[in-house]
Amino acid sequence: MKICTNLSADCSPNTDIHYTVIRSSRRTIAIEITRDTRVLVRCPNRVSDHTVAAFVAQKASWIKKHLAEKTPPATVTPYTADQLDAFSRHVRERLDARLPVFADKLGVTYHRVSVRAQHTRWGSCSGKGNLSFNCLLALVPQDVFDYVVIHELCHLREMNHAARFWAAVANIQPQYKQCKKWLKEQGGALIARLP
Repeated sequence: MKICTNLSADCSPNTDIHYTVIRSSRRTIAIEITRDTRVLVRCPNRVSDHTVAAFVAQKASWIKKHLAEKTPPATVTPYTADQLDAFSRHVRERLDARLPVFADKLGVTYHRVSVRAQHTRWGSCSGKGNLSFNCLLALVPQDVFDYVVIHELCHLREMNHAARFWAAVANIQPQYKQCKKWLKEQGGALIARLP
């Protein structure tokens, strides 16, 4: 997955919407407006910046309407460096306990594991089998933590989000959709406090 930030004004004179482009192996272009009013454009790797800008310009009225409906987030106190360090240590301890268990169940082998403060992802898996996890997983319930771990380990078998991938996730954690919903509804408030 490739993430880059663009100003649509640079690409299209018809709109002044600031947006972030997230390229991946998906097949379609979609726009997401986050709880903290960021505009994310998710698109296939092959789509050009010009095409993305044109798509944003086409959807400008819809975007501005939904941005206006979003309640500005309340002022929050950012996490301190000491808190983030403590979160990272806690996540590593949880990973040491859970990663081997689920990797064994899935029959997969992972390589390097890193924990970082990330604004856009809870976890990721590289083509080389390296795993990365958000330090804010220290603050989520155990089943949600397990879901993120299982999700990334399943990418070692299926590097996509096709039906076979979700079947592999469901085989280990049948209630994974509840965990996805929790992250969608509650995760934004946790990420909003990142400095």
